[in-house]
Amino acid sequence: MKKVSIAAIGLVMMTASCVSKKKFTQLQSEYDTTKVTLIKTTVEKEELEAKYGAIQQRVKEYNSKINSLKEANDVLVVSNDKKLDLTENGTPISNDVKKALKKSLKNVNPYELAQAQTLEDSLNIAISHNLKRNLSSEIENQETTNDIDISIDETVVMINISDKLLFNSGSYRITKKADNLLQRIAEVVNSEPAIEVMVEGHTDDRGIKNGASIKDNWELSVERSTAIVRELQNKYGVDPSKLIASGRSSYMPLVANDSNENRATNRRTRIIILPNLDKFLALMASK
Repeated sequence: MKKVSIAAIGLVMMTASCVSKKKFTQLQSEYDTTKVTLIKTTVEKEELEAKYGAIQQRVKEYNSKINSLKEANDVLVVSNDKKLDLTENGTPISNDVKKALKKSLKNVNPYELAQAQTLEDSLNIAISHNLKRNLSSEIENQETTNDIDISIDETVVMINISDKLLFNSGSYRITKKADNLLQRIAEVVNSEPAIEVMVEGHTDDRGIKNGASIKDNWELSVERSTAIVRELQNKYGVDPSKLIASGRSSYMPLVANDSNENRATNRRTRIIILPNLDKFLALMASK
Protein backbone atom coordinates (compact mmCIF):
# COMPACT_ATOMS: atom_id res chain seq x y z
CA MET A 1 0.00 0.00 0.00
CA LYS A 2 2.80 2.30 0.89
CA LYS A 3 4.54 1.53 -2.40
CA VAL A 4 1.41 2.39 -4.34
CA SER A 5 1.10 5.77 -2.58
CA ILE A 6 4.68 6.67 -3.33
CA ALA A 7 4.18 5.80 -6.98
CA ALA A 8 1.03 7.88 -7.16
CA ILE A 9 2.78 10.85 -5.61
CA GLY A 10 5.61 10.52 -8.11
CA LEU A 11 3.13 10.42 -10.98
CA VAL A 12 1.45 13.58 -9.75
CA MET A 13 4.77 15.39 -9.42
CA MET A 14 5.81 14.40 -12.93
CA THR A 15 2.51 15.65 -14.33
CA ALA A 16 2.82 18.93 -12.47
CA SER A 17 6.36 19.30 -13.75
CA CYS A 18 5.21 18.86 -17.39
CA VAL A 19 2.48 21.44 -17.05
CA SER A 20 4.84 24.03 -15.56
CA LYS A 21 7.34 23.56 -18.43
CA LYS A 22 4.65 24.13 -21.07
CA LYS A 23 3.46 27.18 -19.26
CA PHE A 24 7.01 28.48 -19.02
CA THR A 25 7.60 27.92 -22.72
CA GLN A 26 4.36 29.76 -23.57
CA LEU A 27 5.22 32.66 -21.32
CA GLN A 28 8.73 32.80 -22.75
CA SER A 29 7.31 32.95 -26.28
CA GLU A 30 4.87 35.71 -25.32
CA TYR A 31 7.72 37.61 -23.69
CA ASP A 32 9.91 37.34 -26.77
CA THR A 33 7.03 38.49 -29.01
CA THR A 34 6.31 41.44 -26.72
CA LYS A 35 10.00 42.36 -26.66
CA VAL A 36 10.21 42.34 -30.48
CA THR A 37 7.03 44.43 -30.72
CA LEU A 38 8.45 46.90 -28.21
CA ILE A 39 11.67 47.24 -30.19
CA LYS A 40 9.75 47.81 -33.45
CA THR A 41 7.52 50.38 -31.74
CA THR A 42 10.55 52.17 -30.34
CA VAL A 43 12.20 52.32 -33.79
CA GLU A 44 8.97 53.56 -35.41
CA LYS A 45 8.61 56.18 -32.68
CA GLU A 46 12.15 57.42 -33.28
CA GLU A 47 11.51 57.56 -37.05
CA LEU A 48 8.29 59.53 -36.53
CA GLU A 49 10.05 61.91 -34.14
CA ALA A 50 12.77 62.46 -36.75
CA LYS A 51 10.19 63.14 -39.49
CA TYR A 52 8.26 65.47 -37.19
CA GLY A 53 11.48 67.31 -36.36
CA ALA A 54 12.26 67.69 -40.07
CA ILE A 55 8.74 69.00 -40.74
CA GLN A 56 9.07 71.49 -37.89
CA GLN A 57 12.39 72.68 -39.34
CA ARG A 58 10.84 73.13 -42.81
CA VAL A 59 7.91 75.05 -41.33
CA LYS A 60 10.39 77.24 -39.46
CA GLU A 61 12.35 77.87 -42.66
CA TYR A 62 9.16 78.68 -44.62
CA ASN A 63 8.00 81.10 -41.93
CA SER A 64 11.43 82.71 -41.98
CA LYS A 65 11.24 83.12 -45.79
CA ILE A 66 7.72 84.54 -45.57
CA ASN A 67 8.79 87.04 -42.92
CA SER A 68 11.85 87.93 -45.00
CA LEU A 69 9.71 88.53 -48.09
CA LYS A 70 7.27 90.64 -46.08
CA GLU A 71 10.14 92.71 -44.74
CA ALA A 72 11.58 93.07 -48.26
CA ASN A 73 8.17 94.12 -49.57
CA ASP A 74 7.83 96.69 -46.78
CA VAL A 75 11.26 98.06 -47.67
CA LEU A 76 10.27 98.27 -51.34
CA VAL A 77 7.04 100.06 -50.51
CA VAL A 78 8.89 102.54 -48.29
CA SER A 79 11.57 102.97 -50.96
CA ASN A 80 8.97 103.58 -53.66
CA ASP A 81 7.14 106.04 -51.44
CA LYS A 82 10.38 107.98 -50.95
CA LYS A 83 10.80 108.24 -54.72
CA LEU A 84 7.70 110.38 -54.77
CA ASP A 85 9.18 113.07 -52.54
CA LEU A 86 11.30 114.82 -55.19
CA THR A 87 11.51 115.07 -58.94
CA GLU A 88 14.70 113.96 -60.70
CA ASN A 89 16.33 117.39 -60.35
CA GLY A 90 15.40 117.60 -56.65
CA THR A 91 12.38 119.88 -56.99
CA PRO A 92 9.71 119.10 -54.36
CA ILE A 93 6.24 118.16 -55.58
CA SER A 94 2.97 118.93 -53.82
CA ASN A 95 1.05 116.44 -51.66
CA ASP A 96 -1.79 116.44 -54.19
CA VAL A 97 0.59 115.45 -56.96
CA LYS A 98 2.12 112.76 -54.74
CA LYS A 99 -1.33 111.32 -54.01
CA ALA A 100 -2.16 111.25 -57.72
CA LEU A 101 1.18 109.60 -58.50
CA LYS A 102 0.70 106.96 -55.81
CA LYS A 103 -2.72 106.19 -57.23
CA SER A 104 -1.17 105.72 -60.68
CA LEU A 105 1.57 103.47 -59.31
CA LYS A 106 -0.47 101.31 -56.95
CA ASN A 107 -1.25 98.65 -59.58
CA VAL A 108 2.37 98.24 -60.66
CA ASN A 109 4.25 95.23 -59.26
CA PRO A 110 6.42 96.64 -56.39
CA TYR A 111 9.34 94.36 -57.33
CA GLU A 112 9.27 95.66 -60.90
CA LEU A 113 8.87 99.23 -59.72
CA ALA A 114 11.87 98.75 -57.41
CA GLN A 115 14.08 98.53 -60.50
CA ALA A 116 13.44 102.22 -61.07
CA GLN A 117 16.26 104.42 -59.86
CA THR A 118 14.45 107.76 -60.08
CA LEU A 119 10.97 109.21 -59.93
CA GLU A 120 11.04 109.52 -63.71
CA ASP A 121 11.77 105.79 -64.07
CA SER A 122 8.85 104.94 -61.79
CA LEU A 123 6.45 107.16 -63.69
CA ASN A 124 7.58 105.83 -67.06
CA ILE A 125 7.03 102.25 -65.92
CA ALA A 126 3.53 103.06 -64.66
CA ILE A 127 2.54 104.98 -67.80
CA SER A 128 3.99 102.31 -70.10
CA HIS A 129 2.08 99.49 -68.45
CA ASN A 130 -1.11 101.50 -68.50
CA LEU A 131 -0.67 102.23 -72.21
CA LYS A 132 0.09 98.61 -73.04
CA ARG A 133 -3.04 97.48 -71.20
CA ASN A 134 -5.18 100.03 -73.03
CA LEU A 135 -3.70 99.27 -76.45
CA SER A 136 -4.03 95.53 -75.95
CA SER A 137 -7.72 95.89 -75.12
CA GLU A 138 -8.21 98.15 -78.15
CA ILE A 139 -6.94 95.61 -80.68
CA GLU A 140 -7.66 92.27 -78.98
CA ASN A 141 -10.66 91.68 -81.26
CA GLN A 142 -8.73 92.38 -84.46
CA GLU A 143 -8.62 89.45 -86.88
CA THR A 144 -5.04 90.40 -87.68
CA THR A 145 -3.57 90.27 -84.18
CA ASN A 146 -0.80 87.94 -85.43
CA ASP A 147 0.53 90.86 -87.49
CA ILE A 148 0.56 93.21 -84.50
CA ASP A 149 2.93 92.92 -81.56
CA ILE A 150 2.86 95.12 -78.45
CA SER A 151 5.75 95.02 -76.01
CA ILE A 152 7.52 97.15 -73.44
CA ASP A 153 11.23 97.85 -73.93
CA GLU A 154 12.68 99.59 -70.89
CA THR A 155 10.05 102.30 -70.27
CA VAL A 156 8.56 102.70 -73.75
CA VAL A 157 5.73 100.87 -75.47
CA MET A 158 6.59 99.31 -78.84
CA ILE A 159 3.88 98.49 -81.39
CA ASN A 160 5.19 96.54 -84.38
CA ILE A 161 2.72 96.42 -87.30
CA SER A 162 3.25 94.27 -90.37
CA ASP A 163 3.36 96.40 -93.54
CA LYS A 164 0.72 94.25 -95.21
CA LEU A 165 -1.79 95.82 -92.79
CA LEU A 166 -0.80 99.34 -93.83
CA PHE A 167 0.65 99.50 -97.35
CA ASN A 168 0.78 97.76 -100.69
CA SER A 169 4.15 96.35 -101.75
CA GLY A 170 6.69 99.07 -102.55
CA SER A 171 4.18 101.83 -101.83
CA TYR A 172 3.74 104.41 -99.08
CA ARG A 173 0.04 104.97 -99.71
CA ILE A 174 -1.96 103.77 -96.71
CA THR A 175 -4.64 101.20 -97.52
CA LYS A 176 -8.24 101.35 -96.31
CA LYS A 177 -7.79 98.24 -94.19
CA ALA A 178 -5.45 100.25 -91.92
CA ASP A 179 -8.19 102.75 -90.96
CA ASN A 180 -9.62 100.84 -88.00
CA LEU A 181 -6.23 100.07 -86.48
CA LEU A 182 -4.89 103.63 -86.81
CA GLN A 183 -8.12 105.01 -85.37
CA ARG A 184 -7.80 102.78 -82.31
CA ILE A 185 -4.17 103.77 -81.79
CA ALA A 186 -5.07 107.45 -82.18
CA GLU A 187 -7.83 107.12 -79.57
CA VAL A 188 -5.37 105.78 -77.02
CA VAL A 189 -2.74 108.41 -77.86
CA ASN A 190 -5.30 111.22 -77.65
CA SER A 191 -6.53 109.95 -74.27
CA GLU A 192 -3.09 110.34 -72.67
CA PRO A 193 -1.57 113.84 -72.78
CA ALA A 194 1.71 112.70 -71.17
CA ILE A 195 3.14 110.85 -74.16
CA GLU A 196 4.88 111.42 -77.47
CA VAL A 197 4.76 109.09 -80.48
CA MET A 198 7.59 108.14 -82.83
CA VAL A 199 6.69 106.31 -86.06
CA GLU A 200 9.53 104.29 -87.61
CA GLY A 201 9.46 102.83 -91.12
CA HIS A 202 11.40 99.59 -91.71
CA THR A 203 11.99 97.69 -94.96
CA ASP A 204 13.67 94.46 -96.08
CA ASP A 205 16.97 94.52 -97.97
CA ARG A 206 15.59 94.16 -101.49
CA GLY A 207 15.85 97.07 -103.89
CA ILE A 208 12.91 99.17 -105.06
CA LYS A 209 11.41 98.14 -108.39
CA ASN A 210 9.46 101.31 -109.19
CA GLY A 211 12.52 103.53 -108.99
CA ALA A 212 10.85 106.32 -110.93
CA SER A 213 8.78 107.34 -107.91
CA ILE A 214 10.89 105.99 -105.00
CA LYS A 215 14.69 105.96 -105.13
CA ASP A 216 15.58 103.38 -102.47
CA ASN A 217 14.61 101.79 -99.14
CA TRP A 218 15.69 104.88 -97.23
CA GLU A 219 13.17 106.98 -99.03
CA LEU A 220 10.46 104.31 -98.79
CA SER A 221 10.88 103.92 -95.03
CA VAL A 222 10.77 107.70 -94.47
CA GLU A 223 7.77 108.18 -96.77
CA ARG A 224 5.87 105.42 -94.98
CA SER A 225 6.50 106.82 -91.50
CA THR A 226 5.56 110.32 -92.72
CA ALA A 227 2.35 108.96 -94.26
CA ILE A 228 1.35 107.40 -90.91
CA VAL A 229 2.15 110.61 -89.04
CA ARG A 230 0.05 112.66 -91.47
CA GLU A 231 -2.82 110.18 -91.17
CA LEU A 232 -2.76 110.34 -87.34
CA GLN A 233 -2.69 114.14 -87.45
CA ASN A 234 -5.07 114.95 -90.29
CA LYS A 235 -7.60 112.15 -90.09
CA TYR A 236 -7.62 111.24 -86.40
CA GLY A 237 -6.75 114.53 -84.71
CA VAL A 238 -3.50 113.60 -82.96
CA ASP A 239 -1.59 116.70 -81.84
CA PRO A 240 1.31 117.05 -84.34
CA SER A 241 3.62 118.27 -81.56
CA LYS A 242 3.43 114.75 -80.13
CA LEU A 243 4.45 113.06 -83.40
CA ILE A 244 7.90 112.13 -84.73
CA ALA A 245 8.52 110.53 -88.15
CA SER A 246 11.67 108.54 -88.93
CA GLY A 247 12.90 105.95 -91.45
CA ARG A 248 15.38 103.15 -90.70
CA SER A 249 15.55 101.55 -94.17
CA SER A 250 16.66 97.89 -93.92
CA TYR A 251 19.35 98.43 -91.30
CA MET A 252 17.48 97.29 -88.19
CA PRO A 253 16.08 93.88 -89.22
CA LEU A 254 14.30 91.68 -86.67
CA VAL A 255 15.53 88.54 -88.43
CA ALA A 256 17.95 87.73 -91.24
CA ASN A 257 16.71 88.65 -94.73
CA ASP A 258 17.26 85.12 -96.03
CA SER A 259 13.70 84.03 -96.90
CA ASN A 260 10.43 85.53 -98.09
CA GLU A 261 8.90 84.94 -94.66
CA ASN A 262 11.74 86.70 -92.86
CA ARG A 263 11.67 89.61 -95.30
CA ALA A 264 7.95 89.99 -94.62
CA THR A 265 8.73 90.10 -90.88
CA ASN A 266 11.27 92.88 -91.40
CA ARG A 267 8.86 94.98 -93.50
CA ARG A 268 7.08 96.73 -90.67
CA THR A 269 6.10 100.02 -89.12
CA ARG A 270 7.05 100.51 -85.50
CA ILE A 271 5.08 102.96 -83.37
CA ILE A 272 7.00 103.93 -80.25
CA ILE A 273 5.08 105.57 -77.41
CA LEU A 274 7.31 107.67 -75.17
CA PRO A 275 6.10 108.88 -71.76
CA ASN A 276 6.75 112.60 -71.17
CA LEU A 277 7.42 113.32 -67.48
CA ASP A 278 6.95 117.08 -67.66
CA LYS A 279 3.52 116.75 -69.24
CA PHE A 280 2.58 114.01 -66.78
CA LEU A 281 3.49 116.11 -63.73
CA ALA A 282 1.61 119.08 -65.17
CA LEU A 283 -1.41 116.85 -65.72
CA MET A 284 -1.24 115.54 -62.13
CA ALA A 285 -0.87 119.04 -60.69
CA SER A 286 -3.96 120.25 -62.56
CA LYS A 287 -6.24 117.61 -60.99
